[in-house]
Amino acid sequence: MIHICFCFSDKTGRYAKFVGASMASIFENTASEVTIHILHDKTLTTDNRDKFLTLAESRNQAVKFYNVEVLCADKLAEIKKFFPKVDKSRYTFGAFYRLFIPTVLPADVAKAVYLDGDTIVNLDISELWNIELGDKILGVVTEAQNNVNAASYFLLCRDAVIKAEDYFNSGVLLMNLEALRASEELVTGGVRFLLDNPKYDQFPYQDVLNYCFATRAQKLPVKFNSLVKNWRKVNPEKNTAVWHYAGGKSFGLNMRDAFHRLWMHYFVRTPFLDEDSIGRLYSEMFKMRTTFQTSAAALSAAISGKSRAFFSDLGKIDELRKNFSVRDNELMIIPGENEDSVQTLIDTMKTLKSKYVFFIMTEKFLGKNFPFNRLTDAGFVEGVDFVKGWELLAEDLSAFNANPLVKIL
Repeated sequence: MIHICFCFSDKTGRYAKFVGASMASIFENTASEVTIHILHDKTLTTDNRDKFLTLAESRNQAVKFYNVEVLCADKLAEIKKFFPKVDKSRYTFGAFYRLFIPTVLPADVAKAVYLDGDTIVNLDISELWNIELGDKILGVVTEAQNNVNAASYFLLCRDAVIKAEDYFNSGVLLMNLEALRASEELVTGGVRFLLDNPKYDQFPYQDVLNYCFATRAQKLPVKFNSLVKNWRKVNPEKNTAVWHYAGGKSFGLNMRDAFHRLWMHYFVRTPFLDEDSIGRLYSEMFKMRTTFQTSAAALSAAISGKSRAFFSDLGKIDELRKNFSVRDNELMIIPGENEDSVQTLIDTMKTLKSKYVFFIMTEKFLGKNFPFNRLTDAGFVEGVDFVKGWELLAEDLSAFNANPLVKIL
């Protein structure tokens, strides 16, 4: 029997479908018997619980549920006291539930695989399960194996608390539960270390595990935790891997994108794709259609009787000319080259106010969001003096394929 754990808190009720898709990928690619263990809290709805049961039963597999708010109330209260800011970040306390796996799983379960919900298992999970850990506590894939510069990105590595080559991603873990049960005080010490050193609150759930076990972990092949954003140029269907979609922008509904399509392949095989999810998707797309119609009418009014001008990254001017059919004699293009370029734009807009509409063609400028506040502070009005021109590019009409639509399914 292979034991696999998922842990989450789901305030919106929309995260469960990602776990469902991951479960479906395991069932489809694994010949062995599997028991799924779900560590959750009161946010798990009855409907989503039933869908997990239906999915597992349809594949003759098992799923068990553990309410950590009941089973680990004291430990959870301590963590909430230590990390009160977690629920105000993009993470939830559900990220800490993986620390409770050794406690809540039955004592006769000696080993488990932990998976983040945003994974697709495009291989037989027994490949990972059958790896022998020996005296190691965890089997992990390091951030460095995914070409992440851990020395500069992770504070614990930057300060040499943990060696950069040892710092691992906690989204996929092969867990030696017997060793972990004997190391409970060590985990508590890791939590207290972060409490005493609050500057290390970047990824607290992951930092605890690294602080405790980075030197006691066995490095696994990268295929067991391949970060999608770092491997987008490969073909996911031809590369057997546990694909980790960490980061919202990794998901989407663009079926020309191989990773989006791979996730959808498994999602549509779950009970989470139902009439309600399709209805929500239709409503959101109808809302977008209305927004685009309104925006088109507003743009038409804004440019009536005015000429066009553009602010564009220097390297994209040729692309701009093609997409907007800019004529050779229509030379009002301000190149975004450096910090002074925005001031040049403002000065030009002041000179040509009421005569031109400026299309801002770069959402990001010099690694940051374009400073629209500088335009509005100078008295210019969006939709009258300037527009977000990049939203009009064909390739950027991918709002229909973007993560927000996946979230509402």
